[in-house]
Amino acid sequence: MEIIITSQDEAARIGADILERYVRAGKTLGLATGSTPIGTYQELIRRHREEGLSFANCTAFLLDEYVGLPKEHEQTYYQTIRREFTSHIDIDDARVHSPDGTATDPKQAAADYDAAIAAAGGVDVQVLGIGTDGHIAFNEPGSSLSSRTRIKTLHPATVRDNSRFFGGDESQVPHHVLTQGIGTIVEARHLVMFAFGEGKAEAIAAMVEGPVSAYCPASALQMHNHVSVIVDEAAAAKLKNLEYYRYALEHKPSWQTF
Repeated sequence: MEIIITSQDEAARIGADILERYVRAGKTLGLATGSTPIGTYQELIRRHREEGLSFANCTAFLLDEYVGLPKEHEQTYYQTIRREFTSHIDIDDARVHSPDGTATDPKQAAADYDAAIAAAGGVDVQVLGIGTDGHIAFNEPGSSLSSRTRIKTLHPATVRDNSRFFGGDESQVPHHVLTQGIGTIVEARHLVMFAFGEGKAEAIAAMVEGPVSAYCPASALQMHNHVSVIVDEAAAAKLKNLEYYRYALEHKPSWQTF
């Protein structure tokens, strides 16, 4: 696990550098929604428009989706990723996949989604954010570290946090989601985690330096062989081994990429 402590602007550039390698090779991208990766997506859009970076040979899979919202609803992740990223690049819309939150049989839809990822050869690079309680995707604390794509009930705190996207009305937030499981997520070949702000500091410390535990679902990333954790100073503030992470980054071999 490599810890990269930098500014948010530089984090967007580094994130785009990482993803660009996979984009140029026509690899499969794992995309996250939310505010955290937007800077990286905007930088990739710029590179597409100004430098000719093409996504035409790529396939993408989203992490999760609300259950019960029609695809046309502006707060579905189906719509969000298109509004914020994929409609601005040259990826074929049919190759941008997400769990089917409208399925009459969510259990089968979840199994089908896992199967679709496997049929595509797996995810090559997965973008991740982290919740203040250490959740990744919608794997709330207590989620099995070997879990697969499945239906989950959101924690009340998550519903409360997400109500800002629904006019502050918690009653409008779906309480169930389809989400890639932790076991599904960690099968991606390269995991790229972004976190910004002091509100994420405890979660980042638990993920990087705490015990591997279902209480902090993101701690499962400690067992992965290729993880880039890109954080700002505030999100890194509670890391005990902070100076070593700075030293390791400063002395990174010139031939070694992120």
